[in-house]
This record gives sequence, structure tokens and C-alpha cells, in this order.
Amino acid sequence: MLQFTEDKFREKHEITIGVEFASKTIEINNKLIKIQIWDTAGHEAFQSITRTYYKGAVGALLVYDITNKESFLHCQNWLNELKENGDKDVIVILVGNKSDLEKDRQVKKEEGETFAESNNLFFLETSAKEGKNIFNIFKISAQKILDNIIKSEESGIRNNNNQFKISQKNEGNKNLKRNTNKKGCC
Repeated sequence: MLQFTEDKFREKHEITIGVEFASKTIEINNKLIKIQIWDTAGHEAFQSITRTYYKGAVGALLVYDITNKESFLHCQNWLNELKENGDKDVIVILVGNKSDLEKDRQVKKEEGETFAESNNLFFLETSAKEGKNIFNIFKISAQKILDNIIKSEESGIRNNNNQFKISQKNEGNKNLKRNTNKKGCC
């Protein structure tokens, strides 16, 4: 999250207790997209807190550490939690982080790809330290979310209680804004 929002990497990062929040506006297809990121605690002790953030989320990054097999094995539990407590149309990207530590790899890239494919998820490996694929994760998420919103509007289906509003920008571009009273990932 810090690498995406501030182009910074913190060598020593304490575990998230509860939730951290950040936002950033990016441009996709000539539309300004404001991404709100709710970084929920990955530690199982905080699982009951994080459940409340699944509601209203339109995107989720399911992140594991490629140098820690146990973190990968927990992905199925987190995905089940998301499916049980979140929206059925949430965009999920499986992210194998720390690709800069190839020599310490415990999870093969193929394992991540297979898990993603079998669960109908998007997949990328990243390095927050090097900034590799960090922007791409959020851009892909935002693009897929925008595509879902456009499909919903074209079919006349309202999305999440009109959670998103698309308004005209000065030169005919559309500006997507998320209502601030809803919790969500992207």
C-alpha cells in the first residue's frame, strides 16, 4: 500500500492491527479513478475485525509471501472469508509478494497460478521493495471494477445500492468517485 500511494518502501513493517487506510487517484481510459485502500490485518487474531470490511468491497488483493509457504496456504481460508462475507462480484487478485527474494522462494509461481485459476482469480507476483508490478495490481483492479460498473449500468442493474457515482468531467471524461460512507478495498 505504501509503495503504491507514496512510492516508498519500509524495510521494517509492523503487522497491521485492525486496518490501515490510504487512497490514490489514477487515470484509466481517460477517467479519474479514486482508489480507497483498506489494508486489513492478515493475522488470524484480527480476523473478526476484518470481516466487517468485506461488505461493500468491490476489489480485494489476496496477498501472500512467496518466501513463506504458510502464508500461501492461508489464502484459501481468507478467500472463503471473503466469499462468505463479501459481495459476489468482488474483483479478487491473488498477489505473490517479495519476488525480489527469488533465492528464498517457498511457493512456486505455478502454484500461485494454479490456485488463482482454480478459484477464478487474477494473479500477479510483485516486489513491494522494488516496486515491481505494484501499480499494475491496482490498475488491473480498478479497470476490472470499472468494467463491472459499466456493464451494470448498461444492463440497468444498480451496483451495491448505487455505491459508485460516475459524473461528467469538464471535457466529457467521466470521473468515478466512491461514496465515503462505504467501506471497501479499491
